[in-house]
Amino acid sequence: MLLEGLIAILIFSMGILAIVGMQAVAIKNSTDAKYRADASYFANQIIGQMWADRFNLASYANYAGAGTTCSPTGAASGNVNVTNWLTAVASLPSALANKQQIVIGANNLVTVTICWQAPQDNAPHNFVATAQIN
Repeated sequence: MLLEGLIAILIFSMGILAIVGMQAVAIKNSTDAKYRADASYFANQIIGQMWADRFNLASYANYAGAGTTCSPTGAASGNVNVTNWLTAVASLPSALANKQQIVIGANNLVTVTICWQAPQDNAPHNFVATAQIN
């Protein structure tokens, strides 16, 4: 009877440990989803500002040179809307201003890339939004 009780406690403890592990993973996934949702919001926000100011579109280009994702080259935008937007984007972890990219291509095809890296992540994440501004 004592052995049965010990086995039951062992099984119960394993179940509790599994639940704690699942909760940790759920919290991490929830945090990642929040960062992706925030990045989507910020990308749509700057695209909306560009729509409203479409006659001044060229001034929104931010680090629009070559380079790799999350390590763009080029010059920073001097547009006050972009500067304010970059300040807001900095609420994402490790979302430095020189990692955010706004490229204005042919036919006013705008590509906004937002990069961030959570403390526990090994590589940066990015969110890319593309819009045609007429």
